[in-house]
Amino acid sequence: MIRTSLRQLEYFEALAETLHFGRAAALCGVTQPALSAQIAELEEVLGCRLFNRARRAVSLTEEGQILLPQATGILQSTRSFESSGRRPSTMQGRFRLGLIPTIAPYLLPPLLPVLRQSFPAFQLELREALTPHLTDALLAGEIDAFVAALPIEDRQMMATPLFDESFFLAVPASDPDFIAPPVPPDSPALERLMLLEEGHCLREQALAVCTQVKPVAMKRFGATSLTTLLQMVANELGVTLIPEMAVASANTIAGLKIVPFAKPAPTRAIALFQRRNGLRGQECEQLCALIRATWAA
Repeated sequence: MIRTSLRQLEYFEALAETLHFGRAAALCGVTQPALSAQIAELEEVLGCRLFNRARRAVSLTEEGQILLPQATGILQSTRSFESSGRRPSTMQGRFRLGLIPTIAPYLLPPLLPVLRQSFPAFQLELREALTPHLTDALLAGEIDAFVAALPIEDRQMMATPLFDESFFLAVPASDPDFIAPPVPPDSPALERLMLLEEGHCLREQALAVCTQVKPVAMKRFGATSLTTLLQMVANELGVTLIPEMAVASANTIAGLKIVPFAKPAPTRAIALFQRRNGLRGQECEQLCALIRATWAA
């Protein structure tokens, strides 16, 4: 007789992801005592402890680390089975979407209200991470799709183009060496270019823009977020590249000025990535249409 339920596996997965009983319960839409009771019952059935429970910390035991991939695989197979019977036009149920850090803060604020109004039964779960991490998560079945910049070469995934956006240059408003726009590709200002840390695709895109000059500030500075970089620029530490979707937010930062590049301006292409021959194609198609409409608005 099978004594382990899918609900218990879902609770196991949620707690392993959050390592916090309260947040895991909220993610699953149940009370914390209910989740704790189901986890305890699962541990009793398995005959081992899945989590170390400290006063202020929760961590996976060695047994939990071994069993988690199996639980995730069972849940992924179940979700795929459910999705295969879903009507093509429905936008219902859980959908796990990833976004890179240079897109999430700027695309989500206009997108989420429209998505909630258009598809109230669509339960979107979000993950923000760097492109390599999102790629691994997609191929492992941990997310259903992610939004990032092209190109990403992997035959197991397919990319649906969403839109192209231009790059601008963020400079200190009080910079005495400021060169009037548009900024040419060989501008001396680019020698003071500051970059995001390794792993961010925006770093590689910035280096691709600066093929005619050698940035010197990039060896002295690095940041994990575009917001931090813009604050550094506002305080006259250098200049940085900024995508079009971040311009409106950047214009609210005191001491910062956004200037365009000379035409043809550098651009990046944004796409939605999903598993090739995956079962969430209809949802991905409708989500792409909604993202394009939001961007164009």
